[in-house]
Amino acid sequence: MTDSQTLPGLTGGRSGARDQGMTNTTAPIPSADSAALVTGMAKAARVAQRQLAALPSERRAAALRRAAEALLAATAPVLEANAKDLAAGTARGLSGAMLDRLALDEARLAGIAEAVAAVAALPDPVGQVIDCATRPNGLNLSRIRVPIGVIGIIYESRPNVTADAAALCVRAGNAALLRGGSEAVHSNRAIHAALAEGLVAGGVPAEAVQLVPSQDRACVGAMLTASGLIDMIVPRGGKSLVARVQADARVPVLAHLDGINHTYVHAAAEPAMAEAIALNAKLRRTGICGSMETLLIDAAYPAGASLVAALADAGCEVRGDGRAQALDPRIIPASANDWDSEYLDAILSVAVVDGLEDALAHIARHSSAHTDAIVTSDEAVAEQFLAQVDSAIVMHNASSQFADGGEFGLGAEIGIATGRLHARGPVALEGLTTYKWQVRGQGQTRP
Repeated sequence: MTDSQTLPGLTGGRSGARDQGMTNTTAPIPSADSAALVTGMAKAARVAQRQLAALPSERRAAALRRAAEALLAATAPVLEANAKDLAAGTARGLSGAMLDRLALDEARLAGIAEAVAAVAALPDPVGQVIDCATRPNGLNLSRIRVPIGVIGIIYESRPNVTADAAALCVRAGNAALLRGGSEAVHSNRAIHAALAEGLVAGGVPAEAVQLVPSQDRACVGAMLTASGLIDMIVPRGGKSLVARVQADARVPVLAHLDGINHTYVHAAAEPAMAEAIALNAKLRRTGICGSMETLLIDAAYPAGASLVAALADAGCEVRGDGRAQALDPRIIPASANDWDSEYLDAILSVAVVDGLEDALAHIARHSSAHTDAIVTSDEAVAEQFLAQVDSAIVMHNASSQFADGGEFGLGAEIGIATGRLHARGPVALEGLTTYKWQVRGQGQTRP
């Protein structure tokens, strides 16, 4: 998931705090019916996943290539469906940014198809031997990567997620149960129909990639409580969606809630580099989860005023503590909430800190464990920062906007995870697998 195609990281991009995708625009169906619908789809997905996982790697890759071709061939109906969503979104008063995330044209659709084909070309993690050992009694033990099983993806706004999530799941041998947002309902259905045509032609069971046909919110609740039927939930969207998923799920969740990312400009930072990184980290794309939200400036850094001025001159609203305000008269006072805010806008909080330990303490208090960076020419300080900041992604002399699976060479991502279990950072094919132990003996019995 590159940020040109999606928004953050598990997260790659975000739709902001508004829970657009959870809006119900269709006649609701009873919760019992929603539960029955999801249960039936999940059971069918389980059967299909076993068949999919048994396919050779090249068969799965070939099916994805056919899906990419089918998506291109369906350009006209997909764009026609997208036009319906855009018209409905305009009538509903969606913001320009939301409409831009929703909009497809021939170039964007071609990019989505190319991303599916690119996933087909990625190395297959399934069957990879993680490690192996031979015990003193002669038993040979191996840990082997295997698919997770049935993965539910609940997402908003971006119709490209339908293709991204489906492709990643299929390549890693997982079945996907997709529930897209109401604002992209026609686009999602058209994209799914094209993908399914190509996948089935390539030998993948149709039930391996299913799109929940109802926009009733009860279906989301049914997915979140489908323990034993769905193995993992991946939410992709705004803060309220992710918060609901994390609060209500009875199924393991792979997600991040906020991208409160820091850049610490150390006393030994090279000024031109610090300015370039800060401008890029904040303003390249303000609405993605890798965007810098707080700038920490070392009190001993000699060019703090010019650094803040460059940001303000570029149109960024700067909010700061008392010492930061002394750097530039345009800085407005920061409130206590600013240090814990994901703005997703051209707004930045700035604090002046007394050295590395002060910066580490600020980050420990306020970071969301997504991405934090240091700018310095002091290698020892950089290594201490990299070792002690407990975030999924920690950077030295680089913009936090690189927090993206495509930029990490993963080809695509299903999101960015900030938890400490299973997977952290950009989650791609490897993150969509688990492992099992294989034990080979020659008749050993335990004494």
